[in-house]
Amino acid sequence: MIGLTGGIASGKSTVAEMLRQRGAAVIDADRLGHRVLEPGSEGWHEVVTAFGPEVLAPDGSIDRKRLGALVFANPVARQRLNAISHPRIRAMAEEAIAQLRQAGTVPLAVLDAALLFEAGWDDLCDEVWVVSAPEEVALERLVSRNGLSVAAARERFRAQLPVEEKRARGDVVIENSGTLAELERQVEAVWQQALQRASSDQAEASA
Repeated sequence: MIGLTGGIASGKSTVAEMLRQRGAAVIDADRLGHRVLEPGSEGWHEVVTAFGPEVLAPDGSIDRKRLGALVFANPVARQRLNAISHPRIRAMAEEAIAQLRQAGTVPLAVLDAALLFEAGWDDLCDEVWVVSAPEEVALERLVSRNGLSVAAARERFRAQLPVEEKRARGDVVIENSGTLAELERQVEAVWQQALQRASSDQAEASA
């Protein structure tokens, strides 16, 4: 199991899609987070109780943009949300990992999680790949992509571990400071290396 993480707006999702195209089974922690907050679910009820009905959209779903603005500006509120969502996301990820291992039909599996280290989910992984981009490049991407002010974008950067720490804790670092083609070449190289390691591990296990 490969853990895939990176700083916000680092290009992690692009790398995840490249791995998916190569045959990896990708468990997307963000999608699991959406499931945790589905209307009527336990997570939904706890979030509404914790933050009030003002975080609801007109259709009764959680307004993630409004909730995000609240928790990224308030560390205590962010910890409260994480205490609600992270254990549930982890349980879903563990179930998905167990199903993939039992099926044994994909060459490699990936847990795609921006907060892999922050949430302590790296213990679910055999190795961790970190996608890294210079902060000013990532900041520009985030402002453009999400329509945030520079100040709001910087708040989101401060809510995560510094990218230098993620790089230091990762087993593989994928640099995303150049072109898409350069990123693709790096992904192909580390993918092939991972396939070789997986093949070698299987051979040892069956010996």
